[in-house]
Amino acid sequence: MPPRSLEVGPAGIQAAHTIEILRTERGLSQRQLADRVTALGHPMSNTMLSRIERAQRRCDADDLVAISDALLISPLVLLQRPTAT
Repeated sequence: MPPRSLEVGPAGIQAAHTIEILRTERGLSQRQLADRVTALGHPMSNTMLSRIERAQRRCDADDLVAISDALLISPLVLLQRPTAT
């Protein structure tokens, strides 16, 4: 079996974009959101979050759930196109 590509696909790019939009709408810095995620038991640095938002790092299912918990939303929201809030 060939190695899995590390390239971020369309769903990952969509999630990255939505995370950034929701974070900024809530007035959170990357560090603040990363601290919230870490406080929920999923260690994350602001550098990791920055790389996720820029689609330079894959956002796995555990990341997605932890970030959504920190934003107080359903993980499904991060996979959908952002809407005006």
